[in-house]
Amino acid sequence: MTDLDAFIAGLPKAELHLHIEGSLEPEQMFEFGRRNRVDLPFKTVEEVRAAYAFSNLQDFLDIYYQGAGVLQTEQDFHDLAMAYFDRLSADGGVHAEIFFDPQTHTDRGLPFSIAADGLLSGMKAAQTKHGISSKLILCFLRHLEEDAAFETLKAAEPYLDRIAGVGLDSSEVGHPPSKFAKVFKAAGERGLLKVAHAGEEGPPEYVWEALDLLKVDRIDHGNRSLEDPALTARLAAMDMTLTVCPLSNHKLCVVEDLANHPLKRMLDLGLHATINSDDPAYFGGYVGDNYRAVTGSLGLTREDLILLAKNSFTGSFLDEERVALHLQAIDAYAAAN
Repeated sequence: MTDLDAFIAGLPKAELHLHIEGSLEPEQMFEFGRRNRVDLPFKTVEEVRAAYAFSNLQDFLDIYYQGAGVLQTEQDFHDLAMAYFDRLSADGGVHAEIFFDPQTHTDRGLPFSIAADGLLSGMKAAQTKHGISSKLILCFLRHLEEDAAFETLKAAEPYLDRIAGVGLDSSEVGHPPSKFAKVFKAAGERGLLKVAHAGEEGPPEYVWEALDLLKVDRIDHGNRSLEDPALTARLAAMDMTLTVCPLSNHKLCVVEDLANHPLKRMLDLGLHATINSDDPAYFGGYVGDNYRAVTGSLGLTREDLILLAKNSFTGSFLDEERVALHLQAIDAYAAAN
């Protein structure tokens, strides 16, 4: 372990881009499948890991949705959340804003409440066990129609006091943010914050749409924004947070080599970038792994790491008082280490 590795391990940090279904480890897939009597096409954990050798977003989504089928009960979602929070705590994480995909579960016959209640229970338990605060973000699946997103928003109404915002994920290419402008407007009218995946595999135009049509509070990924100087300048001027996911980008071949990842360039251009794990069970690592990977590949400094950690809180949906406390904790940690 290098000195920077040790520094990363204890550095207080938040995670703002985490799909909880994407934290389903192969061992959990087998455990949940066994206890719920779900037939899996894999005989061993090794076979599952071999299936994770995908090279694009759609191949990943195919196995992702298949794996989600083992999640059947509130206890499954509670256990899934707690396993993630245990790992986050070990990585020095103290806050998380997690995505979930209710349509993945309601489309296979589960009530909205199964996933929501299980995750909220796990989030509460993580606060008690680890002191980790968290917020829940409902994502609409962009490969489905906007009417289906409206149905999901309707189903979520009893939970809107416990859901912080809405997001947009799944297959990006061919499904621009403009497709969901009406449902995002409706979500905003209900007091929900708004985020959207844009500029991962999709073009910079999708980022413009997310800003101008969805009026998002945060951009998830945003890598391809750098192809458009005017967009890059606008994001910097807005101090718009980008939830960047380095190992995910590498696994999905968004970048061929982490040494060419745009994260350092983002920081140099004044963009409010953060480090996140996306779907860590599938992409090779949790948030600490992502910090360590890009630190080694891009030659990040202690100052870069401190900035990235601070960005994770200033870009969060925490109130100003809590953000200030976390920033003080980072400064105290840096002074002592």
